[in-house]
Amino acid sequence: MKKIEAIIRPFKLDEVKIALVNAGIVGMTVSEVRGFGRQKGQTERYRGSEYTVEFLQKLKVEIVVEDAQVEMVVEKVIAAARTGEIGDGKIFVTPVDEIVRIRTGEKDLEAV
Repeated sequence: MKKIEAIIRPFKLDEVKIALVNAGIVGMTVSEVRGFGRQKGQTERYRGSEYTVEFLQKLKVEIVVEDAQVEMVVEKVIAAARTGEIGDGKIFVTPVDEIVRIRTGEKDLEAV
């Protein structure tokens, strides 16, 4: 099993969710996060004063899938989240050793 973490622009969440649900993905976790990369923040104006927003708001979408689904999920996220501009985000794929459903004690694939 693998965990896919995608850092995306907030306004792309609905498109990503629809793409994943249509692909048969049944669960995901979404968190509000802040950070920067090559985009390095942005300058904004408030009441005539300029200030720099160093950490940009993004969303982190986490999905756990079987190894065979990883490539398809990554492709769906890329297609739905891409704008072609700097700041579209990143996708991280990491191994998952064990999953346990707290309510029932089910493990691994049964717990997903």
